[in-house]
Amino acid sequence: MDIAQIQPGDMVFAAADLFSDGEIPGYAEGALVVKAGTRGVLINTGHYEEYPDVEFYLVQFEDESGTLGLSLGCWAEELTTNA
Repeated sequence: MDIAQIQPGDMVFAAADLFSDGEIPGYAEGALVVKAGTRGVLINTGHYEEYPDVEFYLVQFEDESGTLGLSLGCWAEELTTNA
């Protein structure tokens, strides 16, 4: 499935390691937040005011115990539908 076709509630995976941009509470800038391959669920989609033509994805990722935890805003290239 193409990332552009996913809907809230669909399962996704981190396509690569995701690092903090310094805006995530509890994570220093450059800190690893989500490892590549981590499973998550799409919560919502939207757009940044600065990039109105680019879709942005809010994903809640599982923690090490498999519990949904951290929610992150992700770009399409940071996500995949394949494990």
